[in-house]
Amino acid sequence: MRSRRVQILVALVLTALWGAGIYATHADGHLRFLDRLEATLTDWRTQARGVQRPPDLVTIVAIDDTVVKRGGSYPLPRADLARVVDTIVQFKPKVVAIDLLLVDRSAAIGDATLANTLATGPMVLAAAAIFPSASETVAPSSEGPLAVLPEAERFLQPLPAFAVHAEVGVVNVATGQSGSPLAVPMLFRTRDKVELSFPLRVAARALDKPLTVAPGHLMLGDRLVPTDSNLALPITYYGPRRTIRTVSAQSIFDGTLDRAAIENRIVVIGASVAGGGDFYPTPFDSLMPGVEVVSTAITHLVAGDAILRDHRVRIADALTAILLPMLLVGLLAWQRIALGTMAAAAVMIAWAGLNLFAFMHGVWPNAATTLAAAVPPVAVFAGVQLWAGGRRTQYFAARSRSLAQFQAPALQDWLARDPNFLSKPVRQDAAVVFVDLSGFTGLSERIDPDQLTNILKAFHALIDRTAIDCGGMITGFLGDGAMILFGLPRAMPDDSARALKCAIDLHRGLAGWIASLPPAIAGQLGFKIGAHCGPIVASRLGESHQHITATGDTVNVASRLMEIAAQNDARLALSDTLLDAADFQGAPDGVLSGPLLAQVRGRSGVVTVWFWRDRDGPGQDAAKAEMMG
Repeated sequence: MRSRRVQILVALVLTALWGAGIYATHADGHLRFLDRLEATLTDWRTQARGVQRPPDLVTIVAIDDTVVKRGGSYPLPRADLARVVDTIVQFKPKVVAIDLLLVDRSAAIGDATLANTLATGPMVLAAAAIFPSASETVAPSSEGPLAVLPEAERFLQPLPAFAVHAEVGVVNVATGQSGSPLAVPMLFRTRDKVELSFPLRVAARALDKPLTVAPGHLMLGDRLVPTDSNLALPITYYGPRRTIRTVSAQSIFDGTLDRAAIENRIVVIGASVAGGGDFYPTPFDSLMPGVEVVSTAITHLVAGDAILRDHRVRIADALTAILLPMLLVGLLAWQRIALGTMAAAAVMIAWAGLNLFAFMHGVWPNAATTLAAAVPPVAVFAGVQLWAGGRRTQYFAARSRSLAQFQAPALQDWLARDPNFLSKPVRQDAAVVFVDLSGFTGLSERIDPDQLTNILKAFHALIDRTAIDCGGMITGFLGDGAMILFGLPRAMPDDSARALKCAIDLHRGLAGWIASLPPAIAGQLGFKIGAHCGPIVASRLGESHQHITATGDTVNVASRLMEIAAQNDARLALSDTLLDAADFQGAPDGVLSGPLLAQVRGRSGVVTVWFWRDRDGPGQDAAKAEMMG
């Protein structure tokens, strides 16, 4: 008892160290595969939360396909953009945000017209951060609080003629491993400059409150805006594209723009032209315009409804990554293993439900890191528990695996003559027979182990005799089944015929053997056989102990034919290919029924299947109705 307690204590300590190591390693920017998993889990949680009605604060004026079709060009000419801005300004918005990079010169008149228009109202223009690579990783350094900010090579600013009349914000977003924007950095830096993000500039201007930047959060006036540890604002999507109020810029050219859609609102002008603007995948939409992603961040900032993922959530994530695996391992260590397993499963379901509940109510706990911290130690401990328990099923599985270590006698003679036989894989034609007992696992739980061992030995002996008589090689006893190969050590012209005879002999032998068993046992046992021929790859597997086996589509089909036999109330399923190769013309003491075109799991196309029965065996009447040949 004392030894068991020490073992459990060691397991709990190792589990805690594993969880802490996983969390710390991921927090340092490693284990990037967890970011992809978290992105996928975030998409699922967002979809489970469903479409939400956004606070009605922002209007997107979209330069969309309608505008391009009627105007004939994209990007929109500066004179036309000036007309759009001028009309919007006349309707008295809180702020006009232009999510377009005005970095190149165009026609002088158009640029001058747009510059004059920008001077007539509160404006925010978009700039872009240029990074040295496609992805930017933030690494801690000795530069103080600014070390956590994304560092760009430079900022791509609007033309001075435009920037002089407006505020400027960086429009880049941070995408997850899935390509979906999960956060918007609130600040960016170069070596000598720091710039506010576009959404933050717009929100600060719309609220007309002073902005204070502090580690881990922002202050807009006296309102706290929690951010992630790198001063990025996590975002969640309200729904698919156009969930945020969107109007086409064409309504301005048509004179149909509704004043209520503009007046006293935040207006974001951006592109949603197919093939012309930036688009991102989101949980609700495979192609959401970047202007709506930016507008989502602006809405979060102004409404204060951003999902919470700050240092407090990170601390909770760390504690969960350590304590949850320890709790699960502790439950699995319970002496009453069944109850402990059920309790551990209940805890995992409760954690998943709580995680989803928190996400749906505005808190973003990490799911991927917790799973990575919990699943491996729980799986290892559960495996050790099963091994240490010494269940009878493990005992018989071990006995079956030990039987599979021995090669067929004919093959032993061949290996003695040629020790390098199949040292390299060989592709050749062969015939394969699979046989498997049905009901053996259930029987193993009900009868005495010694009696069960005798049944297994008798079964293996019957297969061994039948395979040797027909010239086949047993490549392995797979517990309560076996695979018999015809074609090794070398392919022979009558491989298919001998495989067919072996399958029929097995059918008869097993039927008679099962009938000879006590009724209580015979009533629970059955068998199924599948046989097929075609190309295989024969090879050696293993290091310290090697065994010879065959792989390929032929082996897969032969194995799956057993399932097809069972599904059709038959015991022996033969492929049309095998019957043709064996030149089978029928047998006076057997019934061949079919054909059946069957879909085989694991491959495309269908296989023509025939079923063989003894004439005096079960299913005779049904077989006669379908008998052919």
